[in-house]
Amino acid sequence: MLDLKKVDEELTTLIRPQTFPVAVKLLASRDEMPGVARTPTKHMGTEMALCQGIGLARRFGWHVGFTMEDTNCPVALVAMGFAPPVAYLLEGNIAVGMYVETKEAGARAEASVPKFEYGKYQAIVLAPLSRADFEPDVIVVYGNSAQVMRLVQGALYRRGGALTSTMSGRIDCADSIVRPVQTQECQVVLPCTGDRCYGLAADDEMIFAMPSSRVQETVEGVRATHRHGIRYPITVNLRYAPDFPASYKEAVRQLKCLPS
Repeated sequence: MLDLKKVDEELTTLIRPQTFPVAVKLLASRDEMPGVARTPTKHMGTEMALCQGIGLARRFGWHVGFTMEDTNCPVALVAMGFAPPVAYLLEGNIAVGMYVETKEAGARAEASVPKFEYGKYQAIVLAPLSRADFEPDVIVVYGNSAQVMRLVQGALYRRGGALTSTMSGRIDCADSIVRPVQTQECQVVLPCTGDRCYGLAADDEMIFAMPSSRVQETVEGVRATHRHGIRYPITVNLRYAPDFPASYKEAVRQLKCLPS
């Protein structure tokens, strides 16, 4: 079991994200939904996109739950396995004319989206990491490129090599939740258009997603590299003489020539 409060403290100290890291739990039955979780249809009177739920968890600090009935984003419904991938979607109809030129390209775009098997999960719960009362499947951290870089460095500290991430500019919930679970590897994710429009992801934000199996190793790697001097905020070189204009240099020359 991960000590989620300790992990949150480490991330807060070493990475300093502006919003809460989010713990994500996939539920085989909607009956497993924690009573504290707010669901869009019951508690907010509307359906929502999953990226909005992540936004509520990371900005408001809420426990947020989603089932099929709470979700109105078609690609999220399919990616989370809440609904089967109907032909209309798989044929590329929702991507063509927006993200791609042809239906054939749209079909390839949809085929590339990682998806859970239909019916494997019936619900998902999201919570700020420090307040989560469940063992997460994934931890999702939003940060700027330097903060995400530090997490990448932490993930690679013990094993070396490089992380491999797949980016399409679409459906970041699939890339930050489905793909880490399926691959059991950390992922660097670009917030998608929907996340920016509905989830309020900022232009300077990226996503780092960790499956639970990689969290401890990644945090320990961030701590170790911090100890070795690679830190956030990034340390800069301030130990040099600035090159002032000629008038400044002359003023300094004259000032230093004054009798003491």
